[in-house]
Amino acid sequence: MRPWVEAARPKTLPAAIAPVIVASALAWRHGVFDHWPALICLAFALLIQVGTNFANDYYDFLKGADTPDRIGPRRAVASGAIAPETMRRGMRLVFLAAFLVGCGLIYYGGWWLLVVGVASILCGIAYTGGPYPLGYHGLGDLFAFLFFGVVAVMFTYYVQAGVFTGDACLVSVAVGLLVANILLVNNYRDEATDRRAGKRTLVVRFGKVFASYQYQLSCLVALLIPVLLWRKGYGPAVMLPLLLWPLVVRLRRRLAQSRSGSEFNALLAATARFLVLYAIAIAAGLVVDRVVG
Repeated sequence: MRPWVEAARPKTLPAAIAPVIVASALAWRHGVFDHWPALICLAFALLIQVGTNFANDYYDFLKGADTPDRIGPRRAVASGAIAPETMRRGMRLVFLAAFLVGCGLIYYGGWWLLVVGVASILCGIAYTGGPYPLGYHGLGDLFAFLFFGVVAVMFTYYVQAGVFTGDACLVSVAVGLLVANILLVNNYRDEATDRRAGKRTLVVRFGKVFASYQYQLSCLVALLIPVLLWRKGYGPAVMLPLLLWPLVVRLRRRLAQSRSGSEFNALLAATARFLVLYAIAIAAGLVVDRVVG
């Protein structure tokens, strides 16, 4: 099972968990929290994340992006731990499970949610597969921002509240930016091998200095969004994420100074932890705001 666990890339799974935490806390703040659709959304998001990681492992091997000289963790197919056809079957099985789990949301949001679920699965495959792989054309960051940020938060909130709101949109942007930062660190680490393989990520297109500023700007915008919620009438507790600013400074410094694979892998995990800390902080602020308000 170890190669499959590694291929699932546990360090990236906070990207699936954080949106559900934030959206559910906002639903609780508005008095519409429902744990069943929230749990279904969590299971669906985790399966989509794992399926996308399996697809990435498989298609990057086919396209030559994963080579023996990469400095990141070993990839299951490229290392020979899992045969390509076996990984493809595993990818399909996980996406099928995601579809079946997602069907449970039809009861809460209607049949049209099938479109959202299918689109999520197709984009998970299209990130590195298909005739126009998103990750190879600099669209991977946008994909992560939209599907693991905006879509994940907005629809997790929707299946509980029955409506879309501007507040849900605001917090979805914050989560999306921090999710994209996880991908940015991954692409920053793999810049050299991606360039040789023709994988035109934003880091390859615009360079590492640009990526460093993108990383910090995304964190800054995410920390400013709770201030906007406060200005809209929420209590001061919603600004708890601002306490994380010192971590932002430290993480950007580590991004600029990291050289080895182990340093980048540690930074990747730290960036994912920051996303979780942010989600917990803003969720705690929303809960406190309702209690004291």
